[in-house]
Amino acid sequence: MKHVKGRLDESILVCVYYGLNGERLIRRGHKMATMLDCPLYILSVDSQPLDAFDAEKSSYIEQWKKLSEELEIEKFILLDNEKRPIQKVIAEVAKNYGISQIIVGQSAQSRWEEITKGSFLNVLLKEVPFVDFHIVAVQRPTDNDANDTYEKGVRAYLIKENEDFKVAFTCPKYVSIEGIFFKEIGTDFDNGIFKFTYNDKMHEVHILEGYVADKERLPAEFLSPLRQ
Repeated sequence: MKHVKGRLDESILVCVYYGLNGERLIRRGHKMATMLDCPLYILSVDSQPLDAFDAEKSSYIEQWKKLSEELEIEKFILLDNEKRPIQKVIAEVAKNYGISQIIVGQSAQSRWEEITKGSFLNVLLKEVPFVDFHIVAVQRPTDNDANDTYEKGVRAYLIKENEDFKVAFTCPKYVSIEGIFFKEIGTDFDNGIFKFTYNDKMHEVHILEGYVADKERLPAEFLSPLRQ
């Protein structure tokens, strides 16, 4: 059950698009909403239908949903297969939920970068003149960030092979762990990280030449057969 906010005269909407900045914007919005004691909503818009999302998009959506539940955010709003101009969509959501403040990120890799351009901002202000806008500068990726270190994530599976777990890229017929594999840039081997959700928690293991290098980080339920 959501926490009942006290300041219903204020309501915040955070607009997120795919990339490392999404979680940062959500946490910034949560901090502001906590200070104002008001409702917080998260909005993500995509022109593709949900069932056409690739592994990377699906991973971001799953992470944002889990974070929204963890922070007890009022609602995570995903509008897929949306063909209307983005300003029209934002305006409609803002009106439907009584939004008074909107937070967007300024990013070279994001659709939301358009918000910083005068023409788009003017159009949006005409659509929703009753809100305040917060343009949050996106932190530059560091050498340790996934965007610099890893290729685009792809759907993959961990399958048991003797006493090890191996990465596979086609769905096996037997029990496996489904997740997303991020391959290290500049290697011919399957080296990188494998991320997956289990019991509503995100897990991450390192992959070395196609095999899990740190099996102890897998949930105990997956390891128990190995101990028999």
